Amino acid sequence: MSGPAVPPAVVVIDDDYAMRLSCGKILTKMGLRAETFEDGARGLEGVAKLKPDMVVVDLKMPGISGMEVLSRVHEIDPQIVIVVITGYATIDTAVQAMKCGAYDFLPKPFSPDELRLIVNRGLERRRLGLESQRHEVERAMLTRRFVTFVAHQLRTPLVAVHQYLNVMEHLEQSPAKEHEWIARCLARIEELQNLIADWLTLARVEGGAMLKERIRVDLSQIIPDILKAYQETAAAEGVSLEARVPENSLYVLGDRNCLSVLFDNLITNAIKYNKPGGKVTVTGAVSAGEVVIGVADTGVGIPEKYCPFLFDEFFRVKDESAKQTAGTGLGLHISKRIVSEMGGTIHVESQAGAGSVFWVRLPAAEDPEAGIGSQNDAGAETDSNGR
Repeated sequence: MSGPAVPPAVVVIDDDYAMRLSCGKILTKMGLRAETFEDGARGLEGVAKLKPDMVVVDLKMPGISGMEVLSRVHEIDPQIVIVVITGYATIDTAVQAMKCGAYDFLPKPFSPDELRLIVNRGLERRRLGLESQRHEVERAMLTRRFVTFVAHQLRTPLVAVHQYLNVMEHLEQSPAKEHEWIARCLARIEELQNLIADWLTLARVEGGAMLKERIRVDLSQIIPDILKAYQETAAAEGVSLEARVPENSLYVLGDRNCLSVLFDNLITNAIKYNKPGGKVTVTGAVSAGEVVIGVADTGVGIPEKYCPFLFDEFFRVKDESAKQTAGTGLGLHISKRIVSEMGGTIHVESQAGAGSVFWVRLPAAEDPEAGIGSQNDAGAETDSNGR
């Protein structure tokens, strides 16, 4: 359990004792940690030690001036918010200080409310700056992780293909063995092609290139087409396919290619992770202003501990009870990104030994001929498993 939040720290640097005392009391009553220093040298030592969120500094001080303090504080931490205090005669200097990186200035004399207002604004600026910095660091880490993982995924099949071809070049093998190794090379190359295709698709989705078009699309036409395209693949796996979608009624606003990618991924997975003699059933209905699509399989199911991670990048179930198949671990992540960009949701319900159902909910687009209100909701899922 994390401890109580530490209040922000503010350092006040001013050679006027009364000003330091007044500012310190006001800041403390605001619930902040306040430290005061009488000159620039001591103030800079305090900043280096305390690493405060904000510095309030008088521009006109003996010794190290406020302008120099401003410069040296930002050398310690460029994210520290600095407010300069100035007399009316030095407003131009204060403006110059802001050009040099100060957040704002307070002309003397100022009221407690004026100090509280500018401090609150400055601390909010500090919070947003740190949050933006964290996001940049996280984005950079994710990018490095992504590149490292993909480089590994690319290298592994390439090394295998190189080894097979190298042996075939230097050693004589029987035609049967050569045929076997060529088949393995082709399988590895197909893995590479799939990875590159998924990688490019993800890049286009994240860059918004695939989601610019928003037209009215009827899923009751797309889904049967996808099922038809996978009839031979499913038959080879001993899996039957069935669509239970009403005709000309499942309208959504989106990009047809993105929607095809979304349901292609879900239906492909339902076939790959099924059992011989199993079945894939795709249902569709309009319910409460949403188009609800269920992609159900009769496979071995997904262990409950893995369900929260299914839509993460590169995540693949590694479990003895789960069927092991080739894949990039990007399909479900891409599907979730597409659904989220369209303002919808996707989740999975799975039961060990009984299969899984992936539910997709997308905002419905009104059918101009019939209207959403005319759609009979009797086709919507009637139980949590959609069976």
